[in-house]
Amino acid sequence: MPFDLQSRLAARRAEHLYRQRPLLETPQGPEVVVDGERLLAFCSNDYLGLANHPEVIAALRRGAERWGVGGGASHLVIGHLTPHHELEEALADFTGRPRALLFSTGYMANLAAVTALVGQGDSVLEDRLNHASLLDAGLLSGARFSRYLHNDAMSLAKRLDRAVGNTLVVTDGVFSMDGDLADLPALCATAKARDAWVMVDDAHGFGPLGASGGGIVEHFGLGIDAVPVLVGTLGKAFGTAGAFVAGSDALMETLIQFARPYIYTTSQPPAVACATLKALELLRREHWRREHLNRLIARFRRGAEEIGLTLMDSPTPIQPILVGDSARALRLSALLRSKGILVGAIRPPTVPAGSARLRVTLSAAHTDAQLERLLESLAECWSRLSEEAPHA
Repeated sequence: MPFDLQSRLAARRAEHLYRQRPLLETPQGPEVVVDGERLLAFCSNDYLGLANHPEVIAALRRGAERWGVGGGASHLVIGHLTPHHELEEALADFTGRPRALLFSTGYMANLAAVTALVGQGDSVLEDRLNHASLLDAGLLSGARFSRYLHNDAMSLAKRLDRAVGNTLVVTDGVFSMDGDLADLPALCATAKARDAWVMVDDAHGFGPLGASGGGIVEHFGLGIDAVPVLVGTLGKAFGTAGAFVAGSDALMETLIQFARPYIYTTSQPPAVACATLKALELLRREHWRREHLNRLIARFRRGAEEIGLTLMDSPTPIQPILVGDSARALRLSALLRSKGILVGAIRPPTVPAGSARLRVTLSAAHTDAQLERLLESLAECWSRLSEEAPHA
């Protein structure tokens, strides 16, 4: 019969790849209630602990009282409200670029930027481990699409030699499942030598990276000449929702005129923009958040090494524990949950086959004591998983 959905679902279960949505019954934070169970969570992208910050909540409330709830229309009709405009100006200042353009989601921002810049007769080259939204954008653009080896400037150079038309090199800033950084200096130099533009999706870099939280371009000291197209999301370290593209005036006008995901969608609620303005203020002012987060990252890596866990090469709040087998990753996650610790198991196709992992994410909202509890629980659960291995 056509559309045999049950067989597809059964196969996914048999491969230990079936996904289920945990129901969060409290606001984001280290201590949460999920599916009726009180847990200590290490799986949120709320890196700076701003998603439930009282000042951000107050800004959202005041914004709703002043500007209402819905955006009402697309930005180009009558949905571009004053808070949207003020947030775009603040993000431009934050990134040190002439302008920024606001989007409702990071997926939309990536689709918009790639498809507006390249098409048939052009080339788009992407890192093999790029986020799904970037890969989808490259495929949908109609340009000649090629993927270079992860973080490999030499592999990129070989593909650039075969590129045609306008050429866009696209990479994550921080790779969301590994936590490692793009080698932007080498990638940008390689692209510049061949007159290609570089686009960076720094969804996970803004906030944790850089002296002022300006992300990977600030971390490496790169400007708009090296990275003409810079994308950031607002639902992670900013603690709210939405995304933006920052760059030149000509780039912003090009997106406004040609980017279908921008033109044909309703703007985000203006109150969310008000909340993001407050979150941006806190991100820039409260440096202690990054400092505390960096101490937690260093302590976690030392503790995990002592336990004998296999970590990825990550200096960021994303600290994956490589397990390999999907069933074992699920089992380790379940053992931790039995001790009141919530860490999600990440399996294919999100990550390559044979590289299932637990994706630990740290937040400035976590305390030192909570991190020590995670490490103690990991030591006990890893030991138990190792004992079970011969019988798996």
